Amino acid sequence: MAPNASDPKDLKLVLNPARRRALSVLMGSIIAHMRSQIEASFNGPQTEAAPLFLGGSSSRDNSESPSPSPLASPSLDPEAEARQRRLEARLERSLSTPKLQELQKNALFYFDTWAAEVRGQFRKTCDGPDDPRSEQRRRDWMAARNPAPPPYSAESSDVKDVAAEVEAEAREMQEVKDVSLLQSLYHPIPTRLNTISKEDRTCVVSCLVLLLLSLGHYSAHSRVLLCYINSAFALPLSVLTKEETEIAQTLLLASKTLTADAETKKRQAENASSRRWKVGLASVAGAAVIGITGGLAAPIVAGAIGGIMGGVGLGGVASFLGIFAMNGALVGSLFGAFGGKMTGEMVDNYAKEVSDFKFLPLASEWGEHGTKIDADTEGRRLRVTIGINGWLNGKDDVIKPWRVLGRESEVFALRYEMEALIALGTSLENMVSSYAWSFVKVEILKRTVLATLWSALWPVYLLKMATSIDNPFAVARNRSEKAGEVLADALINKAQGERPVTLIGYSLGARVIYSCLKSLAERKAFGLIESVVFIGAPVPSNSSNWRVMRSVVSGKIINVYSENDYILAFLYRATSIQFGVAGLQEISHVEGVDNLNLSKEVSGHLRYPDLIGKILKKGGFEGILVEDMEIERDDVAEIQLLDAE
Repeated sequence: MAPNASDPKDLKLVLNPARRRALSVLMGSIIAHMRSQIEASFNGPQTEAAPLFLGGSSSRDNSESPSPSPLASPSLDPEAEARQRRLEARLERSLSTPKLQELQKNALFYFDTWAAEVRGQFRKTCDGPDDPRSEQRRRDWMAARNPAPPPYSAESSDVKDVAAEVEAEAREMQEVKDVSLLQSLYHPIPTRLNTISKEDRTCVVSCLVLLLLSLGHYSAHSRVLLCYINSAFALPLSVLTKEETEIAQTLLLASKTLTADAETKKRQAENASSRRWKVGLASVAGAAVIGITGGLAAPIVAGAIGGIMGGVGLGGVASFLGIFAMNGALVGSLFGAFGGKMTGEMVDNYAKEVSDFKFLPLASEWGEHGTKIDADTEGRRLRVTIGINGWLNGKDDVIKPWRVLGRESEVFALRYEMEALIALGTSLENMVSSYAWSFVKVEILKRTVLATLWSALWPVYLLKMATSIDNPFAVARNRSEKAGEVLADALINKAQGERPVTLIGYSLGARVIYSCLKSLAERKAFGLIESVVFIGAPVPSNSSNWRVMRSVVSGKIINVYSENDYILAFLYRATSIQFGVAGLQEISHVEGVDNLNLSKEVSGHLRYPDLIGKILKKGGFEGILVEDMEIERDDVAEIQLLDAE
């Protein structure tokens, strides 16, 4: 199925001049609101002085990251230990107020540059007098979009009519819930455009996706802008994701079809008698099609697009999308060379710095597509989601938690440092399955986890078990920090193409994201990250840290925490707890950071991998493959009952 619009100029068909002016005002209001959100994220009361992003340039080598504990890796040479200490020192270095102001200035400069591009492209598309034949073209366009209803049949079943009405009512109720959830995340800016038909609003969204793509990239800011548009139009997020999916598949299919057609014509020309003339013409066409020149297709070639795309069932998108797709260099850049960068040689080079570093596409792991060609078209999306694990019990666990993510984005699981993460997972399982542990958690929760952490009053028999878990955790934590720096480098080098990225991580996977975002902020890499979810994060909770991370995230940051996560508290006890622990408490005074408190449901850190889907659904993510968002409570209620007795 093709997208609702094939050219951003279709806005002139959908909206009359007055409504186009209203859309311009709405977009201006949303952009102003987004800018104010960036400014607000740097304001507010400061908590304690805290470590911020890396203070110096990133240094990389082929050696493994050592643990600061001599017990963790006693064979490390002094030079390697010194490198690790320098990395940790940079992670914990405070950012002065002038540097924080400089970061705000850079973030706003990037945003203003993007906003100017969007405004300019919108004016270019919508300004100017309407075509005198625009009314007739609009009527023809509406007739093609809304075919006449089927003729009345006296044999229609009343039962079927009732069933259809019930189904339609259920869909409408679900849509109301979805709109309400979206508007709770993205404040709806008032506009009179939400009174026009749903079909017209959907088409406007489709036109705006194309307009933003015509900038040559689909930045995180662009995606957030469209979320606000959807919210203002009172449309569910599924409308936007559906248009994104259709446009992505159309672009890739059209680009591949046109490239193949150009190659066929070239071969035919080489066998013709007037070889010199026809080879020259075919070469010009081929260059336009595959984007060798980097420019748009010539008019003589563009004239054939409708026929070519009609042959693959996409004749309705012959205008803008066809010409856009013919610029193969642009399409390849948008999707990261058709997704090959995220799984190819570029990312393989990072494995030299972090062991086993690789993006695993979930679609191919599931065998979702019959051939690689199918995966290169059907599996591609205009957004990328990367899931990051905090520990592993086996190699198959790399992708297991992320299978609940739907097909609304292109999903990858980040594999890194398998040996260290499996060692940590084994140690965690051994610890919680020990006979003494059942008594330990009762003692901890009777005093509350945070009180135990701050007072350091851990049970003696638990401290005796410490060495078996502290060393694997320290090693995995250090490797995760290094992996975060490498991930930032991969994103800056556009492994994902020109698409916005969502990062989701639990436990030390959240530590990877923490290191990644701080590295992005240090390198002034804005507009790459759309949204982030930290789950049970072993990272500081002070506002200064989160202001820095917020500067490189265009949308929302969600911090999922539980005050009863006794395992995280025990693992984190030897770290700088004076800066707080995000996985144990809320983040306060930072605009754009939302908190999801699971204290009543979760006390066991090891539950998080199995709760990813329900957590994301609670956080407002769309297309999650779980039935409901209710999280079954573990043994916290039982412990509190025993305490009351």
